[in-house]
Amino acid sequence: MLITIIEARDLSEAWFLCLRKVLTDGYEYVIERGSYSGQKRKGLDFALIHIKHPGNRPLTPDVPQGIPNPTSNEYIENYLPYLMTDCVTEGEQYTYGQYLQQQIAEVIKMYLEDGYNTNQAYMAVGDTSSIKLTDPPCLRGIDTRVRYGKLHFFLYFRSWDLWAGFPSNLAGVQLLKEYMASEIGVEDGEIIAMSKGLHLYDYSWEVATASAGLNPD
Repeated sequence: MLITIIEARDLSEAWFLCLRKVLTDGYEYVIERGSYSGQKRKGLDFALIHIKHPGNRPLTPDVPQGIPNPTSNEYIENYLPYLMTDCVTEGEQYTYGQYLQQQIAEVIKMYLEDGYNTNQAYMAVGDTSSIKLTDPPCLRGIDTRVRYGKLHFFLYFRSWDLWAGFPSNLAGVQLLKEYMASEIGVEDGEIIAMSKGLHLYDYSWEVATASAGLNPD
């Protein structure tokens, strides 16, 4: 297994660095089960992305002129309730907020009442029945730590669409972190994200190559 470690200043730089890594070092395969079954992906064996200043604005990628942005501030603002509330709309099998809503409040309470030196402030996504879903949750956990006066997030994605999912997911999670840090009374901290399924679908290879400033094959 090849472990790819990416150090980034902010969310935009993390996205561009990951694009380059997946396009240059990723392996190509045909999807046998899951979203876009029968089509191709390029992905990394295992990626660890350390983002030191995820709160830098804008939270959206600074894409080259003429290339469509994979997300927007409006979409991110609408995505936040998906993380924080348990409302499931028609056609949805789940939302992250369905699992996270009560845990967010409990983690805030834990830090306020018991102090910062704990390893128990972990928020899980999914349950034993998730494996039976057509598309189980991609984000599976948000671990937290208050260190150096800041709230830090540690994320794990079982599968992660780099083109559109990555920038929207991280921007939404960053807003959640800022909210929780404010409630706890500490500063906003770093994000360390991990995935053994960081990938690009074949439909995005061409535009991802242009965005990353790479020469097409």
